[in-house]
Amino acid sequence: MSRVSILLPARNASGTIDLAVRSLLTQTFTDFELIAIDDGSSDDTGARLRAHAKTDARMQVLAGPGKGLIAALDLGLPLCRGELFARMDADDESLPQRLEKSVAALDADASLAGVGTGVEIFREDQPPSPNLIGYGQWLSSLTTPERLFNEALVESPLCNPSTLVRRSALDDVGRWHEGDFPEDWQMWLRFLEKGHRLTCLPEVLHRWRDSDTRLTRTDARYRREAHLSIKSEFLSRRLGVEQGLILWGAGEVGLKVSRLLRAKGHRIEQFVELHPRKIGKKLEGIPAISPDRLQGPTPGTHLLATVGAKGARAEIRAWLLTRGWVEGRDFTCLA
Repeated sequence: MSRVSILLPARNASGTIDLAVRSLLTQTFTDFELIAIDDGSSDDTGARLRAHAKTDARMQVLAGPGKGLIAALDLGLPLCRGELFARMDADDESLPQRLEKSVAALDADASLAGVGTGVEIFREDQPPSPNLIGYGQWLSSLTTPERLFNEALVESPLCNPSTLVRRSALDDVGRWHEGDFPEDWQMWLRFLEKGHRLTCLPEVLHRWRDSDTRLTRTDARYRREAHLSIKSEFLSRRLGVEQGLILWGAGEVGLKVSRLLRAKGHRIEQFVELHPRKIGKKLEGIPAISPDRLQGPTPGTHLLATVGAKGARAEIRAWLLTRGWVEGRDFTCLA
């Protein structure tokens, strides 16, 4: 039995699938099996996958029903026998030492449930956007379980096709869920909710392709409202409705999060604001105060920093930490 199982769903990926498969079959770590699912492709993706499988006994190809990513993953997962589990996307490229270094990291720390790697975001038709470049750099900075946990409600804290997780942990969280949300981010939050420790290796070991047809650009499950919904669900369960909440920021995100949490029975005690037109007023019935009126951390109250302006989160975090607030215990950053 192979130590690592890799699951690769693909649909109409003729132009990229060869690179993706070759990048796996030439890994420096060789004790793996590759389960590829041709999910109802109308091009020659399936034929290309089968051609690769004929040259390497570690690879097998399944015919998927064409019902989408979750159905394809559910089809392939029962055939994955390894104690460690990896994902791969059909338009990405894993660098040669991705598996070797990820396996070594899990072997070195039994407390880790999974690791991602640093990523290079690339396009072939034009340079990636500065925002995506920044996202890749941010991912590569989440190099301790504590930092990843603290940042998990800012953006999805792992690049899904760069990850390697213990199969026991994956089974514990219940695999992927179908719904009106990004399934990978929702799953990472379930890992964290169950107490599983995740981290990211700082070295770039995966090339993550961007394109105009990428699901994060075209699928409604990746819209901001869907993101805020899964974040609010996670927070609600983690904090409990008996916890009073303070929201630093009454902009678009802060107000939406406030509504979502109030609908779940949470009590919003205050907004913290810098805008002079908001300070001293009630916003949706909730008083807005300036930071200088914010009292220190108190039992039974948790602060959510929901300001998304560039650089603001770092400033708020530093302001709170220097005044004795403990991240994770007393406050959480959210975007």
